[in-house]
Amino acid sequence: MEDCLFCKIINGEIPCEKVYEDEEILAFKDINPAAPIHVLVIPKKHITSLATMKQGEEEIIAKIYKTINNISEKQGFKEKGYRVIVNCGEDGCQEVKHLHFHLLAGKKLGEKIVE
Repeated sequence: MEDCLFCKIINGEIPCEKVYEDEEILAFKDINPAAPIHVLVIPKKHITSLATMKQGEEEIIAKIYKTINNISEKQGFKEKGYRVIVNCGEDGCQEVKHLHFHLLAGKKLGEKIVE
């Protein structure tokens, strides 16, 4: 997708601070962190959102969750805990129309995620 911010990051057109990368997934630090640790984990294949996934694309979701668990272990916050958020569509406040998972950690997160 030509205008997709995350596709531009994947293609190297926009720099990012990488946390993890393989042939299917990229994880990088959020430039506007909502917690001391805020990593975005995205599929390299452009998928607009969970709501628009096609048959066969669910495998990447399982791999992303495994990657999130591995990141939490390597960065040392697996035992203390973390939160994973996926915003979907307009009412879910999805700002970038490329499926992405927010990995938040590094402090005790509030019980409520909405006001």
